[in-house]
Amino acid sequence: MVVVVVALAGVGAWGYGHFRHIPVSVNGADQQVGADTTLGKLMRDNNDFDAKPGKLLSVSGKVLKAAGGDPVAYTLNGQKIAAGDADSVKLSENAKITVKNGKDVTEKHDVQGTPVPFNVVINGHGVIQKLRQVGKDGSNEVWTGKISGEKVDKGEVKKPQDLIVDTFSPQPQGKKVIALTFDDGPSQYSGPILDILKNEGVKATFFDVGEHAVAEPQMEQRMLAEGHQVASHSNTHPDMWKLNEQQLQSEISQGLDNLKKASNTTTKMLRAPYGNFGADQWRYSNGLVDYNVIWTIDTKDWKLPGAPAISNEALSKAYNGAVVLMHDGGGDRTEDIAALPGIIDGLKAQGFEFVTIDQLIAMNGQ
Repeated sequence: MVVVVVALAGVGAWGYGHFRHIPVSVNGADQQVGADTTLGKLMRDNNDFDAKPGKLLSVSGKVLKAAGGDPVAYTLNGQKIAAGDADSVKLSENAKITVKNGKDVTEKHDVQGTPVPFNVVINGHGVIQKLRQVGKDGSNEVWTGKISGEKVDKGEVKKPQDLIVDTFSPQPQGKKVIALTFDDGPSQYSGPILDILKNEGVKATFFDVGEHAVAEPQMEQRMLAEGHQVASHSNTHPDMWKLNEQQLQSEISQGLDNLKKASNTTTKMLRAPYGNFGADQWRYSNGLVDYNVIWTIDTKDWKLPGAPAISNEALSKAYNGAVVLMHDGGGDRTEDIAALPGIIDGLKAQGFEFVTIDQLIAMNGQ
């Protein structure tokens, strides 16, 4: 008797779960299902509510297999359910179910990519060239299907990103300023020039050659300790117009590395030797430098015209925001040393204050 009662109780519990119905929602439509129904059973009983698996497509879009793509997609209460797990997922009262067609799948394929070179866009004119955006190559692709054997040119699948350089000449407001710059050092002439600048209370910018900097680290460190700016003038002073991409990248990288070794300072500012730095050089460098700095007043000290002529070039052509080119290396610079005190005194008499290139750029809001 006891056995019969227990058995009947078990049958009753099964019957209650089997015959009791609960409400669920499928794609927004109300359904009544048995309380013990699984998601898998509901889908089989209703033929996936007419949802279809995705197709397997060739690289040209032809159907290779009608049901060879992704399976029908299920979600339960917003959570994705894998088709293989559906039979183990029991439905609860008021469950919200979505059923969608499976996605089409393209056959496995080999990809042959061809780069689409980025363009170099140089905006404006002026003494300062500033990198605004690095360039990134785009790409064209040709796909070859591993099943179909089809070969399809997909064209440009990734657009190139232009390298953009903004070029400008600072126009400081409220102050009359000028920037003295010295190239090709450090050398035996750098010390006397630094002595003059210190005595006059003037800050300048030194565009130094990397191999010279690493040979005279004490001079680099003194420049920085006395408040001057140090930037790169390449590593060995080549004409960068004559370098290929690999050579240019090596020249710039080694120059910056040697500056860092000599002075423990990091910069991405360059003055290209001879000022030769155009679209190709920006393309090749692509992110190695942030600035290339030219000049607006060439004292022509490299011609060794004599101290008075050097001084006259600087003083007669001075204007607010000007960048003066002089040298503290690369040859005999005794004329620069002789001319510099008069240049500084003469510019002060004209009402000029002296700034570094960084300070000059900051005054232009860059």
